[in-house]
Amino acid sequence: MGTEFLIKNFLTSLQLVLAKNIVGPEGYKLIGVVGFIIFLLFLFILSGKSKLKTTTKKSYNIPFNIPFIKRKKIKISLKKDRLYYPDFLELTIINKGSEDIDIDNPLLIFSNKWISRKFKLKGISNYNFYPLYLSKGDKHTLSIDLNRFYSHDKSLKKFPKTKIVIYDVKGSKLASEKVMLRKTLFNF
Repeated sequence: MGTEFLIKNFLTSLQLVLAKNIVGPEGYKLIGVVGFIIFLLFLFILSGKSKLKTTTKKSYNIPFNIPFIKRKKIKISLKKDRLYYPDFLELTIINKGSEDIDIDNPLLIFSNKWISRKFKLKGISNYNFYPLYLSKGDKHTLSIDLNRFYSHDKSLKKFPKTKIVIYDVKGSKLASEKVMLRKTLFNF
């Protein structure tokens, strides 16, 4: 009985000694870590990477016009003639910037989850009008017949998403817009 009592007392006192060496998190360190995480989240939101996916796009205009700042900004819209399996897409490009721009051939991308096919659009009915010069405030509309692409490659009908990417003549990307051509389980 004496040895059991000594062992129990020894283990109990050992736990108390070990418990005194364990230091919990201090309050100011926790506040600092939480503040740092909130700061990183705030920077992420300000950088514009966290845009929510919406069906309508809002245009944010600068309330004042500074003459020495030249902005290349275009707004594009891509409309389809039917909700699912459209035959035609209508591309509209509007120059919203403060300077004139030269637009290179639009890039039409049919994409599946793993595969994408890219086509450069040249014009309508053997009339090439790209690169296109758009003055500020001007508008350009292009009707795209998808059946022409489907006749080129039959597997394109299975691709659910189409995307248009607009580049400057110098190679910088100006804008892009995507359209879902058919129903999918996941919007990727």
